[in-house]
Amino acid sequence: MTLQFDLFYSMRSPYSYIATGRIAALVRDFDVAVAVRPVYALAVRDPDFFKSINPMWLRYLVMDTRRAAERHGMPFEWPRPDPVVQDLETRTIAKDQPYIHRLTRMAAAAAERGRGLDMIVAVSGLIFGGTVDGWDKGDHLAKAVAKAGLDLAELDAAIAADPDHFEAIIDVNQSAQQEAGHWGTPLMVFDGEPFFGQDRIDDFIWRLEQRGLERRSR
Repeated sequence: MTLQFDLFYSMRSPYSYIATGRIAALVRDFDVAVAVRPVYALAVRDPDFFKSINPMWLRYLVMDTRRAAERHGMPFEWPRPDPVVQDLETRTIAKDQPYIHRLTRMAAAAAERGRGLDMIVAVSGLIFGGTVDGWDKGDHLAKAVAKAGLDLAELDAAIAADPDHFEAIIDVNQSAQQEAGHWGTPLMVFDGEPFFGQDRIDDFIWRLEQRGLERRSR
């Protein structure tokens, strides 16, 4: 029997990016299906959240994300530009958020077309992989989307034609994330049980194994 789980994912979360390779390998090698459920970055959902965090948080985040990526053999650089427009000194979130709105709606559109996992692997790799400076410029994004088997122009046109449709998908995902018992990403939810963070993937797989996880036949 194919096991199924939800993956709540933020296109701005470095930890979500660090989780992508292992999630993709899990789905590739085992009889398990994932529903990718894009949500907005916490900084966008709650602009005041980061104002109350200890000032040491940002320095630790930078160190920890680099360390986690190195441990899992993943290239990593903080995105240029940051998908969320934010003043890092004051931690003020800009009202206009062109990057994260576009990326999250694109991920929702890809998931609707059955290519959600392919999309987040390809696009998060572009954003966080450090291979380009200016992931939003030129044809970088179009090439990444093409790796996911999709066409960027078609996605942009679909979103422009009915942005409320994709906003509704994101809203439903965010409500489901809260109902699952957490607000962060990456969040894997299996049979109603949440597993938060790229450092809980081993625990998540352990639970799947308890429920009969099997390797795919070659």
